[in-house]
Amino acid sequence: MLREFQNVFSFSVSLSDIIVSLSVAFICGMLIGLFYKLTYRGSGYTNSFLNSLVLLVMITSIVIMVIGNNLARAFGLVGAMSIIRFRTAVKEPLDIIFIFLSLAIGMAAGVGLYSIAIGGTIFIGLILVLLTKTSIITSSKEEFLLQFFYVGEENSSESPYLGTIQKFCKSYKLINIKSLGNGDGLELSYYIHLKRKERNTEFIKELKSISGLSHVNLFFDEEHF
Repeated sequence: MLREFQNVFSFSVSLSDIIVSLSVAFICGMLIGLFYKLTYRGSGYTNSFLNSLVLLVMITSIVIMVIGNNLARAFGLVGAMSIIRFRTAVKEPLDIIFIFLSLAIGMAAGVGLYSIAIGGTIFIGLILVLLTKTSIITSSKEEFLLQFFYVGEENSSESPYLGTIQKFCKSYKLINIKSLGNGDGLELSYYIHLKRKERNTEFIKELKSISGLSHVNLFFDEEHF
């Protein structure tokens, strides 16, 4: 019994093993941060999250080295970490993937599987870049939802806004017309495929300049311009 208690505080990891494991964890963490920057599609990543990914790999490596093959030590660490509460909401699904990747790579570095840690980081990172930069498994057609109010006579051949839509869009499809009150006002909704996405602001401005047309909104991926 005394020997088992002493084993809780005995470590078989040498100083050189610790330095190598942390070095590999640091390198892998930097690579993960680089892949995150390459694949992030939001409005702007934060430096604190990038730094957290690097440190998460290294901390996980330390935790695995501390646990080793000691079951009692593992339960002790689980109990100690159970008091930690994380209240930061993770909004992007890809952020969760990178957090799990950091944990997995840190575990590999902590147990001395350096080739798996480095190879896994590079391989999975390249796959993430491939998936986010190409349309291998996702649809390449990016549709927008165009909505606006129009006061006037609705005629498919003479509507003044159709010329602007045809100018900026490869294709368009009317999906909904809703009457506004007792007047002649209509709310129209179109699915459109823009010729050039970077001209969406110019497209909206030209629509707003049309007499009788107002409240123009362009929606895509739950964001509007």
